[in-house]
Amino acid sequence: MGRDLTALFDPASVAVVGASDDPAKYGHAVASQALRAPGRRPVHLVNRRGGTVLGRKAATSLTEIGEPVELVVISVPGAGFEAAVDDALACGAKAIVAITAGFAEAGAAGLARQRAVAERVRAAGAVLVGPNCLGIADNTTELYLASDRFAPGGVALLSQSGNLALELQLRGAPHGLGFSRFVSLGNQADVTLVDLVEDCARHEATSAIAVYAEDFGDGRAFARAAAAAGKPVVLLTAGRGRASARSARSHTGSLTSSADVVAAVCRDAGVEPVRTPREMTVVLAALGTGPGARARGRRTAVLTDGGGHGAVAADAAEDAGLAVPELSGPAQDRLRSALWEQSAVGNPVDLAGMGEQRPLSYADTVAELLAADEVDAVLMTGYFGGYAASGGGLGGGPADGGAVLAEGETRAAKEIVGHLASVPKPLVVQSMYPRSPSCRVLAEAGVPVFAATEDAARALAAMTGRAGDGPRGVPELPPAAGPLRNPGYHGVRALLAAAGVPFPHAREILDEAGLLTAAEEFDGPYVLKALHLLHKSDAGGVALGLTDRDALLAAYRVMHARLGAPAYSVEAMADLTGGIELIVGVNRDPRFGPVAMVGLGGVLTETLRDVAFSLAPVPAGRAEDLLRSLRTAALLGGVRGRPAVDVAAAAAVIERITTVAAAHPEIAELEVNPLLVRPDGALALDARAVLH
Repeated sequence: MGRDLTALFDPASVAVVGASDDPAKYGHAVASQALRAPGRRPVHLVNRRGGTVLGRKAATSLTEIGEPVELVVISVPGAGFEAAVDDALACGAKAIVAITAGFAEAGAAGLARQRAVAERVRAAGAVLVGPNCLGIADNTTELYLASDRFAPGGVALLSQSGNLALELQLRGAPHGLGFSRFVSLGNQADVTLVDLVEDCARHEATSAIAVYAEDFGDGRAFARAAAAAGKPVVLLTAGRGRASARSARSHTGSLTSSADVVAAVCRDAGVEPVRTPREMTVVLAALGTGPGARARGRRTAVLTDGGGHGAVAADAAEDAGLAVPELSGPAQDRLRSALWEQSAVGNPVDLAGMGEQRPLSYADTVAELLAADEVDAVLMTGYFGGYAASGGGLGGGPADGGAVLAEGETRAAKEIVGHLASVPKPLVVQSMYPRSPSCRVLAEAGVPVFAATEDAARALAAMTGRAGDGPRGVPELPPAAGPLRNPGYHGVRALLAAAGVPFPHAREILDEAGLLTAAEEFDGPYVLKALHLLHKSDAGGVALGLTDRDALLAAYRVMHARLGAPAYSVEAMADLTGGIELIVGVNRDPRFGPVAMVGLGGVLTETLRDVAFSLAPVPAGRAEDLLRSLRTAALLGGVRGRPAVDVAAAAAVIERITTVAAAHPEIAELEVNPLLVRPDGALALDARAVLH
């Protein structure tokens, strides 16, 4: 059930330690907000100098209050913080909100202080938000302990940035977005992002959870909490660039950026990732205003009253991952019966001026599109809203009969709302006049309305999904295995082979005598590899197709003279006929644990960058989905006379590789490249591991 945070969000009483009359101090802002609901619960102001604060008598200490206080906000200089915490616990506090900064964010000494305080709080059976936070608010319990007001609504906002929280509030206001709760995460010394997501998931007044996080703490626990939330979780995070991948020592590491990891986590957990505060606002406007209509598919009908708007909207929809297929013959026939001759009915559906003649044609067309089984969602774009906004005149000017058109458009909006009630499918509107009376009718009924076409398309994408595209769940980590003692090439091969990963015959050799012995153990053709090189192929440390013992010996002498490697591997040459080379790797992310990567492999892996990611371990069914999501997935099914390869066999090997990596926390990077997939199975041809 998670931690009980009742004392944090609905305390019986509150005290603000560090309350001040000085507007430059945070204690002034928090105290001012705390007093907004004096009748809900006792609010005590504490200032060590006593006197009055904000016109109320201030206690000089928590002890002077003379009664228990359930929640204490601490906004005092760092030197007095620990004493304030001890006083709060002594007076019976069950929750502490620590505004004071200068702890883990300030270095090792601050981290030690922070840990000591958190231990004391937990030992007392209390909870602590912060330190280094900007407060909390709960509109549903009239708890106002942050510097800003948050309009009431259904979004719980959990943020490590106060300014971003303010921006989201400002951007959300035109869309009617409001907030059930706000929590500034701070350093998460005790109450974590995971605790808060779990509690907001149980909070009935919260319809969506918005998160801005730089530090996830236990990222995999966050993913599990988000997957189990049962309501939309929208995530904005920083550090999506590739700088963190620059020091990686394997193809897997260099191909895995923070953005790839976060995207994989979001797909597996069903989290909606966004890149900017504006995009978060757009997605929340689509998901955060209530249950709303959702669709499993992404087949989108674009309805417009002008060719330009329709074409731009169709492009924006496809850019957002939606499909805009041509409507079937029967669907087009039904639309023709409702529209006039010059209307286009293929998709986009263009009223071609009929809206100005008969505004109800918007509603009639929406009804036909919603009723069509081949349509999952509708994007309406263009001039709708303009008649009511301008009294019926195009371009905002007056026109004869303008009032009639305006009235007709508003009636059309009401009829559209009625059609949605009968056939609940996602509908999003882009309008040149998003604040017009007719558009307000739609917005107040829960239809997202935007001024920008790309925003409307992104919102619609958030409300839809491909068949079977729901959360895949967060895989459990296997029990930790004994540490890998030999991280060399043959040690890694042995580790994977023991898990059922197939390899060709191979033997490690140190000199010519060992090479000749290996040649007697299995027949050619042979492969010779120089070991202990970072990228063997780039260094000329791989020789393929050595037909017999003499060719193998000659290749060894040339390679050893050039490279002088301490050891080599002699291997049986695999039959490459009809095969495709894949890469399978696992990179252990410090936040989310092992993350798997699969893609097109071989020497061009980093050039092609055709890869897909998922949390590890990856079950075979999920591995097959990843393979079929690649840009070059058509190659797996056979092209230009080439046979199809055994994708199921490749997926089974991927499951084994990723399970091994997930069971070995000492392995930072594990990679098989290439994994040769043929019509008759899969064979690992090379492997490497990098230890932490």
